[in-house]
Amino acid sequence: SFSIPLNQEETMNKANQILRIGALCSAMVLALLTGCDKKADPVPAAVQADKKADVNVPSIAEIKAIAEEGFIYGLPLVMNYAIMNEYAVDPNSSQFKAPFNQIKSLARVFTYKDTAVVTANSDTPYSFLWMDLRAEPIVLSLPAVSKDRYFSVMLADGHTYNYGYMGSRATGNKAGKYMVVGPDWKGEKPAGIDKVFQSLTPFSLAAYRTQLINPADMPNVEKIQAQYKAEPLSSFLGEPVPAAAPKINFLPATSAGIKDNFWSYLGAALQYIPEADEDKDIRAKLAKIGIGPGKTFDLKSLPPEHQQAMVEAMKAGNEKVDTYLASGMTDVNGWQLGSLPGDRAHYNGDWVMRAATAKAGIYGNDAAEAVYPLGRADANGQTIDTSKHNYTLTFAKDEMPPVNAFWSVTMYYGKSQLMVENPINRYLVNTAMVPDMEKNADGSVTIYIQKDSPGKAKEANWLPAPDDTAYMVMRLYWPKPATEAVSVLPVGKGTWKPPGIVVAE
Repeated sequence: SFSIPLNQEETMNKANQILRIGALCSAMVLALLTGCDKKADPVPAAVQADKKADVNVPSIAEIKAIAEEGFIYGLPLVMNYAIMNEYAVDPNSSQFKAPFNQIKSLARVFTYKDTAVVTANSDTPYSFLWMDLRAEPIVLSLPAVSKDRYFSVMLADGHTYNYGYMGSRATGNKAGKYMVVGPDWKGEKPAGIDKVFQSLTPFSLAAYRTQLINPADMPNVEKIQAQYKAEPLSSFLGEPVPAAAPKINFLPATSAGIKDNFWSYLGAALQYIPEADEDKDIRAKLAKIGIGPGKTFDLKSLPPEHQQAMVEAMKAGNEKVDTYLASGMTDVNGWQLGSLPGDRAHYNGDWVMRAATAKAGIYGNDAAEAVYPLGRADANGQTIDTSKHNYTLTFAKDEMPPVNAFWSVTMYYGKSQLMVENPINRYLVNTAMVPDMEKNADGSVTIYIQKDSPGKAKEANWLPAPDDTAYMVMRLYWPKPATEAVSVLPVGKGTWKPPGIVVAE
């Protein structure tokens, strides 16, 4: 405001100066907010030309709203990007498996030392194949596997959509050859290929699960794993190798670094995820605050109030995801049941469900392949805390989980969702262990869930737990229609329900 009246010309000149200065300041704020875009001019041309600039700077409230939605949308993408870096990009990572287009098979099950993936299973020794589909398709060859052994190959893209399956349930236990192609591939299925699967993203994961029946069975698993083969299409056809795709300098990322680097990881991940109809809106919003392909986002460079808005938005988004996991599913005797993992059509743009899926256990199977009752609460709805109580889980006689393959219950730390280090190196109980367990007088089987051994006589039935809150995942591989966990999805109509976890008397 002016305390001394000015004539009209002086007033107009002064007003124009203020408009120019205001526009310049707004542009500078926007430049800080949107980070350093290599292609963008830090000051709009209209301001450089000394003209009135029309700069729409998001308000704090808008920034917070966009960031909250963006966090929910981006969480699975960021988790996948970090895991890809640890497994296939950084050979110095403690979690490194193999470079792109090479299968790495593990002659062991996962333990507490495997930290890149939360709630990984400890049932099926994994084989991993991260595929770079930019230059040409990859052909996967599978051996014949005996019908008494379950195995599967799950394909997951950069969205974390499960877009294809091979194995016992999906294609049978016979040998087969399958081709995985990138988003831009067009062509006919070559002779000798049983089926073609198309990824929506140029980088994609094939996760192999091969059932381990008991510890002595590992040599048999290794023989099967040795027959898993991946090769470029040109090699399969005996044709000239096409030009290699350009080398990429991926932004380094780790699962442990997600919390502090979420937005920069998201920008890096989006660079390798083509935009789809269902995510155009959220990606446009993210671009308004400087997050997207080709942009470098530095949270610490923003004004304090913007930093605070982004932090609060992440917290709010995370709470929405947790709420979905706690109340957006069906409660059955304290277990949370729901159809979480799936393909693009399954999610249909429901970013909360997709984020909840990743947080509950990224790379989980579709419901037809496996069902996952999630256990954070006992039968009375109270949080399971094995630092304060011992618990039991009892399966009545002839009421084990009804499955075509096998079932298990795996223990994790309640906070980190990583497996629990314990003196007997046991991370789960499963189908194969039941014959060696002590049976109750009525034929039922009781599992002792506690941090300390229940004694030698009961140790075969012991599932070691943390000195803290606990989290359990029941896995039902290739579930039968009688499973209540399946019927609530819905995929069938059944009567079986998982028994509740109760405080031991």
